[in-house]
Amino acid sequence: MNWDIAKGKWNEIKGSARERWGELTDDELDEAQGEREQLVGKVQQKYGKTKAEAEREVDDFIASL
Repeated sequence: MNWDIAKGKWNEIKGSARERWGELTDDELDEAQGEREQLVGKVQQKYGKTKAEAEREVDDFIASL
C-alpha cells in the first residue's frame, strides 16, 4: 500500500497502527491523519527511535498492509 491510499483509508488503518504501536494514543493517531511524517514523528517521540529507524518502521508497516 502506498501513502496516498493509506491516507484515504486512515480510519481503517488506525486500528492496525494502534496494535503495532500500543503506546500511541487514539488522539495521537488522529493527529497523524495518515500523514507519513506525522506518524514517523509520533513513533520517534514515543519510542525514542532515531528518525531513520522510525521511518523504516512506518514504511514497513504500510507496506505490510
